[in-house]
Formats: sequence, structure tokens, C-alpha cells
Amino acid sequence: MAASNEWGRVDDDGTVYVRSGDSERVIGSWQAGTAEEGLAHFVRRFDDLETEVSLLENRLKAPSSDAKSMATNAEHLRASLGEAHAIGDLAGLDARLGVVLEKTALRKQEAQAAKVQARADAVAAKERLVNEAETLASSTQWKATGDRLRTIIDEWKAIKGVDRKTDDVLWKRFSAARDSFAKARGAHFAALDRQRESAKETKQGIVAEAQSLASSTDWAPTAARMKALMADWKAAGRAPRDAEDKLWNEFRTAQDTFFAARSAVLDVRDAEQVENQKAKEKLLADYSSIDPAADLDRAKEQLRDLQGKWEAIGHVPRDAMRPLEDKLRGLERRVRDAEDAQWKRSAAQSNPLLLSMRENVEKAQTQLEKAEASGDAKRIADARANLEAKQQWLAEAEKSVSS
Repeated sequence: MAASNEWGRVDDDGTVYVRSGDSERVIGSWQAGTAEEGLAHFVRRFDDLETEVSLLENRLKAPSSDAKSMATNAEHLRASLGEAHAIGDLAGLDARLGVVLEKTALRKQEAQAAKVQARADAVAAKERLVNEAETLASSTQWKATGDRLRTIIDEWKAIKGVDRKTDDVLWKRFSAARDSFAKARGAHFAALDRQRESAKETKQGIVAEAQSLASSTDWAPTAARMKALMADWKAAGRAPRDAEDKLWNEFRTAQDTFFAARSAVLDVRDAEQVENQKAKEKLLADYSSIDPAADLDRAKEQLRDLQGKWEAIGHVPRDAMRPLEDKLRGLERRVRDAEDAQWKRSAAQSNPLLLSMRENVEKAQTQLEKAEASGDAKRIADARANLEAKQQWLAEAEKSVSS
């Protein structure tokens, strides 16, 4: 008994046909059972083919799927449809496989474009790294630049997709930039090593001199020289680290030895000067009663006694020196002013011209008294005018002698 559906049939003798449009094609013979069982068998074969097509369609939905392998599978499957021993919509499968092939072709084009773009991006990324390296080649930021160049190598290795020829050209540029920087850095540190060796020699000389001065008791010039040596030390630059630390410790020890000894001596001197200050303040208090106006000779004697004791006491602290000296000068000025005044008075009294002029004033005074006794107004006026003139001359002469 025959069996059929819209896509094929099994006739009474077991011949199996598949329909495609208005024609049909023999695809086999079924003798293992009924016609219905034979039809179901060949329909299942079609279902297997359709499952493969569905799998390809589903794979297309994944963006990361391999378009090339899917196209190959679709082409093989499509080519097998003409000889397929299956009953079903083979034309429909062929159409679906055609869509798959169209999409895989588009996907391959997109993948190729993405590959080209990825290569261009990779080349651009490496060119940026090369340009940065070429810029850094002249940098004097040795540590930071060295670290960055090492990082660039790591970034370089992470960039994929550059063809070998282009990669070789870019790598040569990067290597040249890195070598240029390394050469400059090497020259810099070689020069720095020479400078540090020179600084080491200079500082060894400074240490030797400081050690020779450490026991000096010539305080002021040695202290000045020690300070000058410190300035020389700073100007010399840094020696190699191990030598720098050792030389610095030796230099500081020499300096500390000298300045500690000086401080000990100066502390004693300062204490002595404080005592001297107290002694001079007591002297000033003791001799503050000097009174040249009352007894100039006594005042001069007291002043000489004060001055002798003053010099014998010695130095006082610097900040006390000026106030104490000012007070002493004040006492000396009082005695000197009194002595000058006495001398001027003595000089005026013994001056021959002044003696003569005083006699003339006395005579003019006598003449005025006689004129007043006579009652003669004219004689009185003349005598008074004569007296006033001589008194004025005497006053001017005394003023001149006093000055």
C-alpha cells in the first residue's frame, strides 16, 4: 500500500520519491516495512538536514562566530541537497542556506574590514609609542623616562595585528630612541661620577684642614675659617654616598670639637665679663657723688681714681659696654666742663687788655659820680654815655676771651 505527503511518496513497490516544484525525483527504495514507515524514515532524514540548517542560523546570531567556517558548512550542506535522500521542503532549506551564505559573506566582509581597521589601529598605537619614545630620547628626567621606556615595551608587546615589515620599521625607530636616551643617561652619570670623585677629593682636603684646626685656641680667626670651610663644603657638591657620609661625620666631629672647646672658654669669659659689669656698675654708683662745682681739685682726683679702677677691671659683655661707657663719659664731661669754666675765668681775670679796660670802666664810673655831684646835666649825660660805651667794650672783650 502506497503512502505520501506534500513533499514526497512511497509507491506500492517501495520506490521512494521526493517532490520539488512540479517534478519529483527517485531517492531510494523502501522494503523494510510498510510504506508509511518508509515515508516517516525519509522525513526524519529531512528533519536531520533541517536541524543542521537551524544550527547554522543560530550560530549566525553570535557576533563572535566564525563566518568562514559557517560559510563552508553551508556550502557543503547546500551542495548535498540535490542528492539528499530525504523527504521535505528541500527548496526551502536551499533558500534558507542561501540566506545563511549571504549573511556569512557580509560577516566576512565586516570581519575583513574590522581586521583592516584593527591593523590600522595597532599600527597607529605603535606609532604613538614610537613618537613618545623619540620625544623622551632627549629627556634629562633619567629615572622617570627610563621607567616609561620600560613600560612602553610592555605596551608594545600587548599590541597585536601589525604586519612584520611595518613592525620591524617601527621597532627600529623605537630602539634608536631608546639607545639615544641610554647613551645620554650613561654620559650624564659618568660625568656625575667624575664630579663626585672631584667633590670627594675636595672634601677630603676640607676634612684634613678642619681636623688640623680642631685643637686651635686662636678662637676668632679659627671660627671664621671653620665657617668658610663649611661654605666650601656646600659648594663642593656631593661625593659618592659612602664617602659623603664618612667625610661628613669626620668634618662635623672636627667642627664640634673646636666649637665645644671655644664655647667652654667663652662661657668662662662671659661669666667673668658679667662680674666685671657688676664691678663697673658699683664703681659708677660709688663715684656718682663727684661734684666739681663744690671742689674741682677733689673731683679731678676722684675721677682719676675711678678711671684707674675702671681700666683694671677689664671687659664687660658687649651689650653692656655702651651704657657703662656713656655713664663714665658723663662723669668725665662734668669734671672737664667745670675745669674749662675755671680756666676761662682765670684767663679772663689775668688778661692785660681786660685789666686795662676794667680800669677805664672804673675811671668812667668815677667821672659819672663827679658829674652827678656837680649837677651839670650835659656833663652828666656825657659821663654816662662814656661809661656805657666802655662797659659794652669790656663785655664784648670778656665774651671774646671766654670763647
